[in-house]
Amino acid sequence: MIKASLVAAAYLSAAAMTASAQTAAPAATPQENISVDQAQIDQGKATFAQKCSHCHGFNMVNAGTIAPDLRRFPDDRERFFTTVKLGKNGKMPPWGDLLSDDQIAGLWSYISSRRNP
Repeated sequence: MIKASLVAAAYLSAAAMTASAQTAAPAATPQENISVDQAQIDQGKATFAQKCSHCHGFNMVNAGTIAPDLRRFPDDRERFFTTVKLGKNGKMPPWGDLLSDDQIAGLWSYISSRRNP
């Protein structure tokens, strides 16, 4: 009887901890998601200005003659990551050793936010 009571108490205690852990971290609100997204866009804009603008133009405005106009880059995240990391056609240097995945994700967010339809 005592053993069964201890097992039941342990079970209830574990269930209470699980329930409190689930309620302790509520899901982000839409406003919080927007600010997180904006923070990533801002980080990407700073990285772009520092690392990319000399070829792709300040604020991505260029004639598309030296480097492509990134505002027209397709909505293809995988292709973007591959191109940034490995370079392209001997014209764009690889940045995989210089930029972290978080920095590249920030660049993607910034470029995606400026995409022309």
